Amino acid sequence: MSTNSKAEDVKVVGPLVVEGKLSDNERLKKESNFLRGTISDDLKNQVTGGMSGDNFQLIRFHGMYQQDDRDIRAERAKQKLEPLHSLMLRARLPGGIITPEQWLGVDKWATEHTMYGSIRLTTRQTFQYHGILKPNIKTVHKALNSIGIDSIATAADMNRNVLCTSNPYQSEVHQEAYEWAKKISEHFLPQTRGYAEVWLDSEKVEDTAQEAEPILGSTYLPRKFKTAVVIPPLNDVDVHGNDLSFVAIQEAGELIGFNVLVGGGLAMTHGDKSTYPRKADDFGFISAEQTIAFAEAVVTTQRDWGNRVNRKNAKTKYTLDRVGSDVFKQEVEKRAGSKFEPSRPYEFTERGDRIGWSQGIDDKHYLALFIENGRIIDRPNQPLKTGMAELAKVHQGDFRITANQNLIVAGVPTSQKAEIEAIAIKYGLMDMSVSEQRKNSMACVAFPTCPLAMAEAERYLPTLVTDVEGILTKHNISNESIILRVTGCPNGCGRAMLAEIGLVGKGPGKYNMHLGGNLAGTRVPKMYKENLDEQSVLFEIDHLVERWVAERNSSEAFGDYVIRSGIIAEVKVSKQDFYD
Repeated sequence: MSTNSKAEDVKVVGPLVVEGKLSDNERLKKESNFLRGTISDDLKNQVTGGMSGDNFQLIRFHGMYQQDDRDIRAERAKQKLEPLHSLMLRARLPGGIITPEQWLGVDKWATEHTMYGSIRLTTRQTFQYHGILKPNIKTVHKALNSIGIDSIATAADMNRNVLCTSNPYQSEVHQEAYEWAKKISEHFLPQTRGYAEVWLDSEKVEDTAQEAEPILGSTYLPRKFKTAVVIPPLNDVDVHGNDLSFVAIQEAGELIGFNVLVGGGLAMTHGDKSTYPRKADDFGFISAEQTIAFAEAVVTTQRDWGNRVNRKNAKTKYTLDRVGSDVFKQEVEKRAGSKFEPSRPYEFTERGDRIGWSQGIDDKHYLALFIENGRIIDRPNQPLKTGMAELAKVHQGDFRITANQNLIVAGVPTSQKAEIEAIAIKYGLMDMSVSEQRKNSMACVAFPTCPLAMAEAERYLPTLVTDVEGILTKHNISNESIILRVTGCPNGCGRAMLAEIGLVGKGPGKYNMHLGGNLAGTRVPKMYKENLDEQSVLFEIDHLVERWVAERNSSEAFGDYVIRSGIIAEVKVSKQDFYD
């Protein structure tokens, strides 16, 4: 774990580099032998189901987190047993695209090698396995590798899975944008052979002193780094939740380049006002062929200037606020060898996923399936996992995991549309009775597996949404919705800090309520009430919806109303406004 130095030990040099005692994560990375550590030896230790020492952190660079079942942790402690340790593995899947053949492999190994048998679609447009026991972990890595999937750099201080709009209406531009997402992902992969040595039994590098990480550096990035490619008008990837976003600019239906957004991020720490969510800054326009050069310039600037003393202030957003956005931008231009052009106009008009059928400009059909909480598992009367396997057996296109935990059956020819729909309906994957409110609600995993969770999220959300649906019906607006998100802690995985109502776990059954995000996903909400229990959450939502219905302007969204009416102040500059 990191040991952040005290504030009095830190000073700003230039204003570019923070001096002080480095966090322990920096020691760990430096001594890891390019992320190998002693993981291979640890895997042979059957005395414990967990990883020891530095390896607990190092496996994150390989796309895994050590977890345990917190529902039974206390009972096992009473029995003098260690927690039921297991590993969560997060795949690398740029743009969320996966073939039917790959899906069948993913499905098979979820059944055979995990405790829960489920596939979890994530807010970073990929899938996770939960509950892999230590003896099975190499088997899972090798199985995924056999179908062209890995988990490199999906966690820890790396450029994580690169997002890309799943918009089926823009098929030609989407393909170009997706290709850029793949190129960005591959460009920033670590060069170490450690992953292949440890998990795939590849031939070991004899002299690792000759290895190098020319982009990430020998101690990698100061903190996690998130990148996205988005195609307006759909902000389905929530650009302001990313360190670096490329906003596609089109002319005459062709992709000509990107506006580059830098410094977005949603995580914070309860009680620490030096931490806050932040909108990204628009640095300007670049041509498409400059994408990699500017991406590398942003990443390396953050690599060199990011805070390696205090991990709570290590993300790109804090670097921008510390050194100044203009200074950071100038350094990016210097490293890229070119200047940004003025930003090109664009507009986000919606986010979320267009659930149901749509037709692309390629004349093929796209079926967006709503997957509540992204959890694909067979339940009574809703065998989603079996249904997805049946779809994969007949589908001739690809699948697209969305950044909102849903899944698109993409590229369906007209001749196959009826067959695909029949399977989706049969297995509960296609349910036209799902409300708009449920479609616009999202949660992180939280209990029982996330070690950081303070309150329920995934298990709380379905009941919460049912109650909110009742409130909307009570006030005669059952056909409308509010962007509602719940996270079990303030780390931001469920993107509550871009919601109209964001609930952030504070303790068991207790949440901080934030209000004031907007439909486009371009505004950070502000805390309205602190430490509410579940009954109080519903009371506040009921009261607020009653006022919204009575006082709103025509078609005024909930998030816009609470700001216009003075219920909550608008967060214009996060560092200044979020806590005031």
